[in-house]
Amino acid sequence: MKLTRKLLGATAVTALFAGAALADPAMVYDLGGKFDKSFNEAAYGGAERWAQETGGSYRDIEMQSEAQREQALRRLAESGSNPIVMTGFAFMSVLEQIAPDYPDTTFAIIDGVVDAPNVRSIVFTEHEGSFLVGMLAAMASETGTVGFVGGMDIPLIRRFACGYAQGVMATNPDATVIVNYTGTTPAAWNDPVRGGEITQAQISQGADVVYAAAGGTGVGVLQTATDAGILSIGVDSNQNHMHPGHVLTSMLKRVDNAVYTAFIEGAEMETGLHVMDLAAGGVGWALDEHNEALITDEMRTAAAEAEAAIIAGETVVHDYMADNSCPISVN
Repeated sequence: MKLTRKLLGATAVTALFAGAALADPAMVYDLGGKFDKSFNEAAYGGAERWAQETGGSYRDIEMQSEAQREQALRRLAESGSNPIVMTGFAFMSVLEQIAPDYPDTTFAIIDGVVDAPNVRSIVFTEHEGSFLVGMLAAMASETGTVGFVGGMDIPLIRRFACGYAQGVMATNPDATVIVNYTGTTPAAWNDPVRGGEITQAQISQGADVVYAAAGGTGVGVLQTATDAGILSIGVDSNQNHMHPGHVLTSMLKRVDNAVYTAFIEGAEMETGLHVMDLAAGGVGWALDEHNEALITDEMRTAAAEAEAAIIAGETVVHDYMADNSCPISVN
């Protein structure tokens, strides 16, 4: 009887691990596709890093329309994917409905907050990272006028713009910050032509550094800035390599780390609100061989001191999303 129990126990353990092996993680990208060179691509990079390091496999879905959000999540949950990670605030309302239907599935949403026991909500302090690149923009500008091109006009992107403006004005109180948004629908994330047009308009107003926080639309911003001989600032992923010597820096939003960590922790990951701030390495700015000639020692020192002050709580960057207002007036 003892031998039988041991054999049954071993069989049960084997079955348990076999079942766990089938529960591959999954990723659903927001509109714009996983190769948008920005937000979605950062998420893809985190998933790929996990796959390369662990030898594991994952499923992913690129949506083509808003109507596919619920379909994609339900299909993955019903097929056994666990955990399921999604990028973008636009998944919030759908996830609020779906999460209770699959209590044994763990979900993670990036840039959104859903209060459910099986959901990890991951948010970033984009205003802190944007403050730092705003400082660099002000120090690099020769005209005293800098620009910001946002994607969809929503509070999240206004958080980027407000943090950027605060960094600019903290460095040069006489500066002018021009702010424009690409649109009010999700199409604003994937319109590089419109991004280029807005950039050209800002250049005509004197802007010589333009920061893009617009997903795939930002590709047009960076290209137009390069063609015009001015500097640009990338976002989310490190976009310095796209136009070496013309991209001043990129505001890094470590979506890749958020995805990688969720995949590593798996279905048993801790749920609830997770804030990836400057102190946690969730945001920052990029310095590499593609932009190091543009960043002076003075700029490096100023950015390092500001970063330390923010982490220590000595400098507080106002969060637009805290009260839907910005202390800096922008054009």
